[in-house]
Amino acid sequence: MDWSRYRFRSLWRIAAPPDAVYGLLERPHEYPTWWPQVREVRQTGETAGTLRFRSVLPYDLFVTAHQTRRDPRARVLEVAMYGDLEGWVRWTVGADGAGGGTRLLFEEDVIVNKPLMRRLAVPCRPLFRANHALMMRQGRRGLAARLRGEGAPGREAV
Repeated sequence: MDWSRYRFRSLWRIAAPPDAVYGLLERPHEYPTWWPQVREVRQTGETAGTLRFRSVLPYDLFVTAHQTRRDPRARVLEVAMYGDLEGWVRWTVGADGAGGGTRLLFEEDVIVNKPLMRRLAVPCRPLFRANHALMMRQGRRGLAARLRGEGAPGREAV
């Protein structure tokens, strides 16, 4: 087993139409306005950029992301990442029943390249996974609030 490899899957239910959710997700430069742990996004090309993440643990992760799939009809967004994390992330947006809401699937498959995290991969794996779970919880809350038209969530850690 490669202790530096992580596969995550999160299912979010959002009380907003799927097209509105997809429309917000396809604008990554706006993520820091609603997702507190996405600290910075800089566009470096039409379909590329750099991102900085930080959750509860005292370290930043830096990645370069390149869009590999943008399918508005199927409502799928996917990027390849390089840097402190190497792998891919995918959003799949669908309708959630007859209520007009959204079923949002987040999938991630990455290898951690950050040297300190690699050295601590075995003893700290549960902590790293918990840190990711907290980040995802805040992301869901921030996305839902943004789609309701509420102000940006606070920048504090969860």
